[in-house]
Amino acid sequence: MDLSKVTVRPIAPSEAERYQQLLERHHYLGAIPKIGQTLRYVAQYGQSYVALLSFSASSLKCGARDRWIGWDARVQYGRLKLIANNSRFLILPDWHQPNLGSKVLALCQRRLPGDWLERFGHPLLLLETFVDPQRFHGTVYRAANWTCVGLTQGFRRTAAGYSAAPQSPKQVFVRALHPRARQRLSQPILDPRDHTEEKPKMTLTAQQLRALPQSFQAIGDPRRAAGRRHPLRAVLAIAVGATLCGMRGYKAIGQWAQGLGQKGAQRIGCRRDPDTREYLIPSVSVIREVLMRVDPEALDRSLGAWNALWAARDRSLAIDGKTLRGATDEQGSQVHVMSAVGHESRAAYTQKKSPP
Repeated sequence: MDLSKVTVRPIAPSEAERYQQLLERHHYLGAIPKIGQTLRYVAQYGQSYVALLSFSASSLKCGARDRWIGWDARVQYGRLKLIANNSRFLILPDWHQPNLGSKVLALCQRRLPGDWLERFGHPLLLLETFVDPQRFHGTVYRAANWTCVGLTQGFRRTAAGYSAAPQSPKQVFVRALHPRARQRLSQPILDPRDHTEEKPKMTLTAQQLRALPQSFQAIGDPRRAAGRRHPLRAVLAIAVGATLCGMRGYKAIGQWAQGLGQKGAQRIGCRRDPDTREYLIPSVSVIREVLMRVDPEALDRSLGAWNALWAARDRSLAIDGKTLRGATDEQGSQVHVMSAVGHESRAAYTQKKSPP
């Protein structure tokens, strides 16, 4: 087989059904749905399909990868789109030739950054993939200059959060698409070339989740005592945590809360049912009622106290002003708000109403 005649290209829309059928038939994990930012490729030898590849959104959490990058949890969520996951790689039957796998990977790596930038409007800096050591040794990835950075813990993401028990840990392989990929991903201030034109987001560590409800203990509960099921501090912690993680609107906050799982609900201070021993997540209506009734000044002070614990690494502040549409003060004047925001954490240190 003349490897110089192997080519790689994105699949055409008319090929999608055939692509999925081949994956379902020959890949041990089956086909994969096209969710979010995804590019699918086919490698050809002449007119024949020889391999299929899929690159999609990166893993939300991967300790081995995150330690290798060295980035801070406060900034990683907003930068995950600079990483793509090689979610499928299949060499089709009858085409298992020496060096074909590494050749296909190299060709795909060469064109993927340009295709991704053209399709989604932002660059790629790093590729990742997971290899099951019970089935494979990662030989193809090593031959294509990928680096094994460790093992996963074996947990997998489910609709309810994460699996309760670990399964087979996977080898984590990464491939930098830029010589300074690690530095660009981990630096406190993101390079303007790497911005994805999205609202600032962050991830919350277990310690930060536990600290959130503690910060709201001094706030008085505005709700009636009758029928009050969920602690105020837990409801506020959910609303704030979801907003910090990029959620916008009550429905999105409620969906984020449901994705916490039992461990997350415990950390954030949710009430535990005495009969089932399960932690109860407040509904969207409960979250809405609390946010509409809570004292905004008390909430702002509590958020400032929490922020003081976790935003100490900010080296500079940005001052920004906003006019709140449709909002007026006691004198009937339109409300203007000035905010001080940390460059590195992108967190608001304080907000103050200013005269028009």
